[in-house]
Amino acid sequence: MAYYLGIDVGTSGTKALIMDARGRVLATATGSHTVSTPKPSWSEQNPQQWWTATVKAVRAAITKAKINGEDIAGIGLTGQMHGLICLDNSGKVLRPAIIWNDQRTIEQAEEIERKAGGKAALIRLVGNVAMTSFTLTKLLWVRRYEPKVYEKISHILLPKDYIRLRLTGEYAGDVSDMSGTLMLDQRKRDFSAKMLKLFGIDREILPPVYESHEITGEVTRRAAGQLGVSVGTPVVAGAGDQPAGAVGCGVVKAGVVSAAIGTSGAVLTHSKKYVTDPAGGVQTFCSAVSGEYCMFGCILSAGGSAQWLTNTLKGETYKSLATLAAKAGTGSGGLFFLPYLTGERTPHADPLARGGWIGLTARTTRNELIRSVMEGVTFAMNDALTILRNRGIRPRQIRLSGGGARSALWRRMQADIYGSTCVTIRTEEGPAYGAAILAAVGTGRYASVPQACETIVKTTQTIKPSPVAKRAYARYYKQYRRLYPALKNEFPLIAKLQQ
Repeated sequence: MAYYLGIDVGTSGTKALIMDARGRVLATATGSHTVSTPKPSWSEQNPQQWWTATVKAVRAAITKAKINGEDIAGIGLTGQMHGLICLDNSGKVLRPAIIWNDQRTIEQAEEIERKAGGKAALIRLVGNVAMTSFTLTKLLWVRRYEPKVYEKISHILLPKDYIRLRLTGEYAGDVSDMSGTLMLDQRKRDFSAKMLKLFGIDREILPPVYESHEITGEVTRRAAGQLGVSVGTPVVAGAGDQPAGAVGCGVVKAGVVSAAIGTSGAVLTHSKKYVTDPAGGVQTFCSAVSGEYCMFGCILSAGGSAQWLTNTLKGETYKSLATLAAKAGTGSGGLFFLPYLTGERTPHADPLARGGWIGLTARTTRNELIRSVMEGVTFAMNDALTILRNRGIRPRQIRLSGGGARSALWRRMQADIYGSTCVTIRTEEGPAYGAAILAAVGTGRYASVPQACETIVKTTQTIKPSPVAKRAYARYYKQYRRLYPALKNEFPLIAKLQQ
């Protein structure tokens, strides 16, 4: 029996997942890492922690699965998108990685849009508007504020691709992940010569790019010894966490949408054609299906808001919070939570947006505070779904994954707020599962990504929206939509006070 390993470099930890040839998950394990915030709105990580966590997770997963590591036939990679890892000519990391939710690059995002000729011109070039999360903004920040570091850069990589380097010794990336750099011409599925020239970026520091299922290298003797796998095990290109998560949910054809609530949240749909949002509210990326695309909106603090709540309410767990939230009524008594704890991406593209509760009264209960966080996150996810619907997407089914799929209350809440039939799938592992599927395709077990998903991704529970709750939530959502415009001009002033 052949087995496939998916490695997901997340924000709080790196997960390893082992799947058999029929798509059954045999084991998962996670190695943790930390986030550093040296200044307000900054977010950095040490890439060495990613590798240490990878080794720990892979070895633990092999042990839990009770398999021989030498039977792993292929490895797929995924992880947090948009991060910047700067390396010198020997592959040494020059500074901590600037990761996806870092918000220091407002100045650089504005510069990119201005030099490109405006928002519409930039979308024509690379499919998306300039956001502080995207990699090019970070690279320009390093050039402006850390010129000595910039002068030493021989290579830049994205987070999962640093793990590839440690596994194989190869510099490589994939088209889906590179779509989030603002440097890829998605129609050509290669870097945009015009963007590189416009911003003075040397093509030589960028890795070659591959389709997600293509083999990019083999595990070296040193890495094999550390992980407990065979020398020469093929490593496929993989995908960014959202495109890989779409594979893990089987969202590789039109008419099916995924709603994934992890640290961030994403609502994603698949498209054979290259379609962009002229307003830039949602993003278009190359998908993990060769030659095809995906369109999605990203919420920066989805599960992150729930994590913040559990950290703040000492002694509570996700399970206990859901139990308390269930005791509050639909709409939390008119209490609204804005989940903008690290700014917001979709639909506002506002790094200075701030979170908060609106509607507190002397009658507000603890249960309503908790439930309103879950509802606020789901309203934010619905913002992205609304944009997709306005672009002509008519989902017949929404596939739930991540933390939002593990809670019965949150599953029900999503169906009622989205107003659509929602389903769960056999595994909730999302990106790591998608990475393992890509490894199975790349090493020949399946002929294509869609064929693999059709064969092994199975739905389980179906949740239809309650007509009564759907109508009630439509009223609350209408009010929720009014809150950001009312507060937008206050957020920069609050951000200044927080500096």
